[in-house]
Amino acid sequence: MEELKQAYETMGLPELAAKEEVEKRYTTLMRQARSRTQQQKDDAGDAEDSFAKITQAYRLILEYEDRKLTDAFNEQEYGKYKKMAGQAQKMDHFWRYYKFHTLGAIAAVALIIYGVISFMNYREEQERLASLPPVDLNVSFMGNYMLKDDAPKEEPIESALLTAFPEWKRFVSTVTFVPADEQSQMAYMQKAVLILATEHPDVYIMDRNIFEWIGNQGVLMNLDNDVNGELKPLLKDGLTLKAKTEDDTVEHVYGIDISKSALVDQLPLYKENMIIGIRLDSKNPEKAREFIKKYLRTVK
Repeated sequence: MEELKQAYETMGLPELAAKEEVEKRYTTLMRQARSRTQQQKDDAGDAEDSFAKITQAYRLILEYEDRKLTDAFNEQEYGKYKKMAGQAQKMDHFWRYYKFHTLGAIAAVALIIYGVISFMNYREEQERLASLPPVDLNVSFMGNYMLKDDAPKEEPIESALLTAFPEWKRFVSTVTFVPADEQSQMAYMQKAVLILATEHPDVYIMDRNIFEWIGNQGVLMNLDNDVNGELKPLLKDGLTLKAKTEDDTVEHVYGIDISKSALVDQLPLYKENMIIGIRLDSKNPEKAREFIKKYLRTVK
């Protein structure tokens, strides 16, 4: 404290003067010191010594002021911990300095755990799929279709399809809802476009709006030979649907209306009409044709 008292005296201030007074006094003394240096060049050395003493005193006072503020803050923040105040302060400082490092480490550990769990789940799913029988037919429902409220929770469509085809072992199906209302279609159509580009089912079952779209995309198989051959005895008037593609401007049959099939009524879906088409790169085209034949045999 004696050194601090001497610092105030050097600056010509009363002991423990306010910080604003210290700042103001230091500015005044510096101006006076520079003025003397310029006016009395012979005594420049004495002026520099005086300048150095004033600056040292000023810094000492500022360090005291800063320490006083820090002590007051620590008392306010950690005084409630009493004997544990020092430990609490250290923990707080550690958290402030290493907060982002700690959070980053936690995030990294969480990502590693998530990755391990995801990999294990993936392996389990792959093992489960490997244990299943081969897929007989992959069916994509696309259009104004929704599962009924009373549909079974697990694989409702697959179960209904297997009931109609007990000789087969496995169906895979997806339902892509696209509303009939044109004003509501945009967001759903974006999803439908993505699915059409990335997924490869054997058959599409579509409502009329979706058939008019997909039928022009060049992804469906030309069924002209089928409707003039094996399917001809099963077809009634108005069940075949034609379309043109960009690569072929001649109309061909790409869809068959199975809406009135009794088997359609077994599907747990809200629906208006159903048009089936075989995807051009179908892995099971013959079973797709068997599927169509069986549905046509039960057309009312």
